Amino acid sequence: LHFHSRFEMANSAVKSVFAPGLFKSRVAIVTGGGTGIGQAISRELAHLGCSVVIASRKADRLAAAAEKLAVDCREGARVHHTVCNIRQEADVQRLVSETLDKFGRLDFLVNNGGGQFVCPASDMKLKGWNAVIETNLTGTFLCIREAHRQWMKRNGGSIVNIVMDAYKGWPMFAHSAAARSAVENLSKTLAVEWASDRIRINCVAPGIIYSETAVANYGEQGREVFLRSKARVPARRFGHVEEISAAVAFLCSPAAGYVTGQTLYVDGAVSLYRTQFFDVPEFEPAEGWYWEESSKAKL
Repeated sequence: LHFHSRFEMANSAVKSVFAPGLFKSRVAIVTGGGTGIGQAISRELAHLGCSVVIASRKADRLAAAAEKLAVDCREGARVHHTVCNIRQEADVQRLVSETLDKFGRLDFLVNNGGGQFVCPASDMKLKGWNAVIETNLTGTFLCIREAHRQWMKRNGGSIVNIVMDAYKGWPMFAHSAAARSAVENLSKTLAVEWASDRIRINCVAPGIIYSETAVANYGEQGREVFLRSKARVPARRFGHVEEISAAVAFLCSPAAGYVTGQTLYVDGAVSLYRTQFFDVPEFEPAEGWYWEESSKAKL
């Protein structure tokens, strides 16, 4: 599996469909900004002149990512990295205050940090459920609330939450589907509640996006998972991380100034086709089910 992204060029220069300097002098926080989609978002913002603070739990990945991202900075943008566990309130408070101390403002918050694991709901332990809910939902809420408290309530801003297409459910991922759906509703709620604070809040729901990090998340089955899923995408290809970063840049930009409380699907139409990647096994319906009796009568 290999895909050439629009950022892969002989001279390693970054290209973007947006105007150079679009986000000059702006500042963003990107959680989970050291790998995959988060790194692509950080790269695009930095290339457009935005100073970016990338945060995650792993210091080594952050340092390596920050070094790479520095090459893509334009218009005086800078990249800063800091370790943060978004499940910890004190860590999130420090993340925002450290950003303000270093850059003096906070224009964009991109809640990309999160995680999940494959597990049937009946086998899921409470510890695992809580870990995913606390990361994907509570962690996102803490980042949003702290950005509002420390800066955006007085100065406005744009918040983008990376979610998942869970509208039709997502078997084997009950924990994450519940959390991400809650984030979508939280975004709609706060889009209204904080409209008077000049804060826009939107979501991006990626489809099947290829990255080495994404493949690695599924262990030995990673490659097979991606290959099997391709047939379920109407566009008949995987998405690139840069296609997500472009959507985020749009939602942060003045072009989306009248867009709030919305979810942008970047998925090659998979949400309209065969969202479920779970096949219901054959089974014999229980005797006495109303629908079964009705079906027999009609037949």
